[in-house]
Amino acid sequence: NILLDSTGIRLEEPWVYRPVGIVLVLIGLWIILYALVAVNRSIVSAVAPESLDDLPDVIRRNRSLAQGAKVVVIGGGTGLSTLLRGLKQYSANLTAVVTMTDDGGSSGQLQKQLPGGILPPGDIRNCLVALADAEPMMQKLFQYRFKTLDDKDGLSGHNFGNLLIAAMADITGDFEQAVEETSRVLAIRGRVLPSTVESVVLIGEMADGGTVMGETQIADDPRAIARITLSPENPKPIPEVLSAIRGADVIVLGPGSVFTSVIPNLLVKEIVEAIEQSRALLKVYVCNVMTQRGETDGYTASDHVKMIKAHAGRRVFDYVMVNTARPTDEMLTRYSNAGADFVEPDLEAIQDLGYSPVKGPYMNETDVVRHDSERLARDILDLYRDVSTRRQ
Repeated sequence: NILLDSTGIRLEEPWVYRPVGIVLVLIGLWIILYALVAVNRSIVSAVAPESLDDLPDVIRRNRSLAQGAKVVVIGGGTGLSTLLRGLKQYSANLTAVVTMTDDGGSSGQLQKQLPGGILPPGDIRNCLVALADAEPMMQKLFQYRFKTLDDKDGLSGHNFGNLLIAAMADITGDFEQAVEETSRVLAIRGRVLPSTVESVVLIGEMADGGTVMGETQIADDPRAIARITLSPENPKPIPEVLSAIRGADVIVLGPGSVFTSVIPNLLVKEIVEAIEQSRALLKVYVCNVMTQRGETDGYTASDHVKMIKAHAGRRVFDYVMVNTARPTDEMLTRYSNAGADFVEPDLEAIQDLGYSPVKGPYMNETDVVRHDSERLARDILDLYRDVSTRRQ
C-alpha cells in the first residue's frame, strides 16, 4: 500500500494522492481518446477510402446513395456486371439476382474437383467485383486467374475470387453465407444473391428436335434453340430474392445472353410470380447490342422480347431498352466473322407486342462491343423518375 517509498513519499498523504490520481486519470483519458480516434479513423478509412479531407463530401454522397431507388437486376454473365457498375453510381440499394447454371471455365472445374461440388461462383464473383468499393488492387486480386500449368487438377485456369468463395462455402457450410461474407471483404454497394441454391442443369431443346445438356454445351452448339428448361424443374428460390423483388422500385432484366443468362432465372416459377406481383413502378428489359452465335442468330430486338415472354409464360416487363447506335463497319465485320451481328432495333414490332420501347445510343465500342453502363444506368433511373411522376 506504499508507493515510491524510496523517496519517503506515502500515497496515504492527501497532498501526494490527489495530484498522482489526477495524472493517472488524465493519462487514462488520453489513452481512451487516442484509441477512439484510431478506431474512428480505421472505420472511416474502411467505408471511405478517399482522403479524410474529402470526408464531408463522402458522407453526403453515401447518404444520397443510401436514399437511392431500390433496384433489382436479374441476369448473369458479363452483361449483368456491366450494368451494375453503372447503377452503383446512383444507388446503394441494389440487388443482383444471378443465374446459377454456369458450368464452364473455373466454375465448371470447381464443380467437378471439389467433393460434393459447389454452386458456380463465376457470375457471382463478377457481380461482387462490379459493386465493390474496395481498393483497385483488391478487385484485381479477385479477378486474378492463375496461369495455365501442366497440372490438370491444381490451380490451372482457376480464378482467385472463385477459390475464395469456394473456401468460404466450405468454412461456413453454406453458399449463400459464403457470398455474404465475401461481400463484406469487398465492401460492396448492395447485395448479390443466387437465384437458387439448388444444383440445376440447363437443358436446351434444339429446333431440329435434339437435346443438349449444360450451359456451355448449349452456347457452343451451332443449332438454333427452340426452348430452354431446367433440371430439376422449378427449383426453389431463396427467400431474400423474393422479398427483394416484391419490395423493389425498379426491376431490370438483362442485359445478357437471353437463353443462358436471362431466361434461366425466369424458369424459377416463384421468381416470375414475384415479378408479376411486385409493386415496382418500372419493369424493364435491356436488349442485347449484338446477337450470339448459336443462340440468337438473326434475332431482332423484338425476337428477344418474344422469346423471354414465351419462357416466362406471362408479361414480366413493360419497357424495352434498345440500343440504336451502330458499331463501325470494321467492328461489324469482325463480329460477323465470329458469327454475331448487330441486333436491329425494330421498335414498331416491339410496340405491336404491347411493350414500350426506349431507344438510345447505349453501345460502348472499344476492342469489343458492350453496353455503356453509365448511360444505360442513368436512362433507367431517369425513366423510373418519369414513370413515378406520371403516376402521382
